[in-house]
Amino acid sequence: MKIKKFTMFIIIIFLLVFILWIGLILIKNHKNSKNNIIKEYTPEQEISEEQLRTTNIVLYFYDEEAKDLGTEIRQIDSKKLLNNPEKKLIEYLIAGPENNNLKKLIPENTKIINIELIKDNLCINFSKEFNTDLNKENIELIKKSILKTVSQLNEINSIKVLIENEEI
Repeated sequence: MKIKKFTMFIIIIFLLVFILWIGLILIKNHKNSKNNIIKEYTPEQEISEEQLRTTNIVLYFYDEEAKDLGTEIRQIDSKKLLNNPEKKLIEYLIAGPENNNLKKLIPENTKIINIELIKDNLCINFSKEFNTDLNKENIELIKKSILKTVSQLNEINSIKVLIENEEI
């Protein structure tokens, strides 16, 4: 009987020591993880006001390899988009891509006569230079390029293209 009690006593002592040992390990790990969370990240340099003002825009040009529209992402100063952002985006399309793999769709010397947003439809009136050597397929590709580019602006869902006040 005494041997059974002694054996039980040893087992209980062993279990208590084991539980205390596991508890100490858990407490130590918890303290280490808290220390890691509290550390703050300090940037190497402050972010300038100019960097805070930049935004990315996506422009759609013709990709000859894909035989469809390709994208060019540009980082610009968001101040440029404050007044008449639709016009600014189309001006970027008229200027052409910076990427050599993409081709400009809107003909050279094309000017924007007027842009008007009516509800969610953007009406763009181009100068007569827009109609230089364009077939129906090219015009549809240009419309698609313009629509995809300006639809980044939430208020635009469709476009209407005019040349010297006449619908195409």
